[in-house]
Amino acid sequence: MDGGPILSLPGLRQLEQSAEAAGLDLMRRAAQAAADWTAQHAPAASRLLVCAGPGNNGGDALYAALALHQRGYRLDVLQPSPPASAACRAARLAAEQAGLAIWPTLPDDYPAPALLIDGLFGIGLSRPLDAGWQRLMHALNTLACPKLALDCPSGLNAYTGQPLGAALRADHTLTFLCHKPGLFGGPGADLAGAVTLARLDCPANLYPPAEGALNAPDASPLARSRDSHKGSYGSVCILGGAPGMLGAVLLAGRSALRGGAGKVYLCPLDDRLPVDPTTPELMIRPVDEMAALPGADVIAVGPGLGQQPWAEQLLEQTLAQTQPLVLDADALNLLAARPALAAKLAARPFPTVLTPHPAEAARLLGLDTTAIQADRVRHARALAARFHCVVVLKGAGSLIARPDGYYLVNASGGPELAAAGQGDVLTGLLAALLAQRLPTFEAAALAVCLHGLAGDDYRLETGGPIGLTASATAERISRVANRLLAAR
Repeated sequence: MDGGPILSLPGLRQLEQSAEAAGLDLMRRAAQAAADWTAQHAPAASRLLVCAGPGNNGGDALYAALALHQRGYRLDVLQPSPPASAACRAARLAAEQAGLAIWPTLPDDYPAPALLIDGLFGIGLSRPLDAGWQRLMHALNTLACPKLALDCPSGLNAYTGQPLGAALRADHTLTFLCHKPGLFGGPGADLAGAVTLARLDCPANLYPPAEGALNAPDASPLARSRDSHKGSYGSVCILGGAPGMLGAVLLAGRSALRGGAGKVYLCPLDDRLPVDPTTPELMIRPVDEMAALPGADVIAVGPGLGQQPWAEQLLEQTLAQTQPLVLDADALNLLAARPALAAKLAARPFPTVLTPHPAEAARLLGLDTTAIQADRVRHARALAARFHCVVVLKGAGSLIARPDGYYLVNASGGPELAAAGQGDVLTGLLAALLAQRLPTFEAAALAVCLHGLAGDDYRLETGGPIGLTASATAERISRVANRLLAAR
């Protein structure tokens, strides 16, 4: 997938204006891209349904219909509302002059076409669809055919991933000029289907600064020289594993080893595990209230930590350390519940990564989970700015945000990772990459990508998303990392 830029909506409008001033006909280019995609996926001379809206997205669709008509496809064209922009009016006139009949309504007994092309509403839709449009979306969704959305599935907010009353469920989205985060996160991840970016041959010098990008990290920093030893790849200390939750810290430790750390210390609060019999390489050193932590290059805190006073004391102790920190699970819950700890984190001048799921992010921001999910990008950026650290907001389309607001959207992984312990695996992997001296933001980006790719591999091997355990994911991480290194 193209790890292309993400522009804000104002930035995208600026790009469109710059392209127009430079004499570029983006509407015709978008239509050509849609026609080219269709020619690769729909049989020649098959019957297509093109749905055009009243705005410029409708103009894209109408010019695409014209191009496909010229290639010999049979076209049914639906435009429920008359054109509202000059560009869309010109596109409709061109379609009519070519002999295309344009319907105002879809017949009740309309048979499914070979492909539906959706150009009803683009990325500018900002209000919920009314009842009439919602009924049409329902009718289109019930057609038993593949569906291609142009730029964004109609009815979907392309930046939040939330449907506006109703939305088309596409099998594929051909998005234009730049990626949009709502195509990868929240309900949008299911509504958009597979996503392809068509840059429309727009010159790079016309693009304004991006606010983010699709995550496409570089694995080359993991390459190793023959002249190296375990000390070359850093050491990790993982703090957690309160009574009843030892599994979490074990998962994180195993993942850190699979992710390439030279040495991994486990510091469980429960002292009843002297050795991990399946991974004896882990150095287990139970902590007590007076113990000093091992001298590791990176400290990860949270897997199975608990929220008792002892855990709070240990978190406060680690916040005072100078090593890079990875904070997850109960470390985040303690920060949310203890303003003094949160203030110490915000003032900390050393690298830190927070890895909340939506409920943990909600606690940190004093919101509810629904609010976080309604605008994931906004809240990931808010957390990074508030605590002056890198934030990984987990979920569909996991986000990696920097304190300056720049963010990445991750497209690897899926529901196969929706299982207990997967967050512990990500924590250990991230700590291992930091120990190998990757910069903080780049380490977070690569860890999230590798974790997702391990899930993707499982789906390809088994044919579905069910049954991937966190233990099995940890075992897959080195395989995925080595594959990326070999392909670079």
